[in-house]
Amino acid sequence: MAKRDAIDPANGHEVLENTLGPLAACWGRENGHLAIDGQPLSKRIPQTPAYLYSRRCLDAAVASLRSALPESIGIHYAIKANPFPPLLRHMAGLVDGFDCASLTEMQQASEVADSGQKLSIAGPAKSRAEHRFAIENGITINAESVGELERIMTAARLSGQRARVALRVNPPFALKGSGMHMGGGARPFGIDSEAIPALLEQRAALAEGGIDLVGLHLFAGSQSLDIEAIAATLDAWTELLRDWQDSTGYTPGELIIGPGLGVAYHPGDRPLDLDTLAPAFARLGEALSALGENGGTNIDTRLELGRFLVAAAGVYLTRVVDRKVSRGTTYLVCDGGMHHHLALSGNLGAVLRRNWPLVAADHLDDAASETVDLAGPLCTPLDVLGKKQSLPPLAPGDWIAVLQSGAYGASASPGAFLSRDAAMEFLV
Repeated sequence: MAKRDAIDPANGHEVLENTLGPLAACWGRENGHLAIDGQPLSKRIPQTPAYLYSRRCLDAAVASLRSALPESIGIHYAIKANPFPPLLRHMAGLVDGFDCASLTEMQQASEVADSGQKLSIAGPAKSRAEHRFAIENGITINAESVGELERIMTAARLSGQRARVALRVNPPFALKGSGMHMGGGARPFGIDSEAIPALLEQRAALAEGGIDLVGLHLFAGSQSLDIEAIAATLDAWTELLRDWQDSTGYTPGELIIGPGLGVAYHPGDRPLDLDTLAPAFARLGEALSALGENGGTNIDTRLELGRFLVAAAGVYLTRVVDRKVSRGTTYLVCDGGMHHHLALSGNLGAVLRRNWPLVAADHLDDAASETVDLAGPLCTPLDVLGKKQSLPPLAPGDWIAVLQSGAYGASASPGAFLSRDAAMEFLV
């Protein structure tokens, strides 16, 4: 794999290859056009703005991850990354289960999952309807607090059914290098790790209240490209599990771990090398196997991933509507913007906005001979697609393809803002 800092910005193909890493082959190149199945993307869909997702890329992402995992560790897809129904149906044939964050996601997952796939729901303020649906459908509830455990017991009593529950743990550490810390310090997510042993000691009382404590949900952060930090976090989780087994005798039957695998989005980012990460996964599998043997049970372990599985499978396509020069800056004003792709504008959790990988979809062979700013159609200076990006000379009607757009795109953006039309979505 070529190194990111060796990219020639004049060559769109190098941008594509280096950004997507080993998944670059999912998107083709035909006579200077970004293509799929031999057909330029601009000929594949009727109009812009639109998202286009590739089945081939989804297959490749899951296959590459499985090749780095021991057979004892499965894969769950976190629907929040991209809930587009056709994509979800395709993922159902690739993964071992789904993680949900709402009633709608549970309903979607229940429709596509087969009998061998497990479902779970996480979130710090689950509704009574969500608890009820999860209990009635055998979906594991990741409990985020002692108060939620009490609400689950009430829901179980009212339904006359037992609740499958995992304790979501807020660890004493965060995933270093992660774009979003989900553990360490005070958090609205999960139960503080120091309170977990006391709850494990009360599992008999929980059982009397209608709760089957099936396992634990472990998540410390997301969007990390630091292999050493990811490996260290996995090791730290196994240490906690070992300590809890020693102190309480509890061995989880089920374990969901969010490893926080990141995606290369910006200049200087390098895609994760799963071959380099494979030894950490192997070490995790071996440690959990030993814990399971010591506890007299098999620990059914799944990694929960969203962004890592679907980001490279999507491109956001927008078209240049106007080209203008304002006091020395050349602007390409496009028909798509932050109402469809909030993360691209830098307004979805970014401290500082950084450029995303985007290419002139029908001019990959043309030299990037000018520097331009790209703006969307909204009446706000926040509607930014790119700043000082190198592109070939483009005119109204030319297509822009924003790579790495398969995760947290349409569903994570303010689509109702200014009452604009929604972006179309396609799976091919």
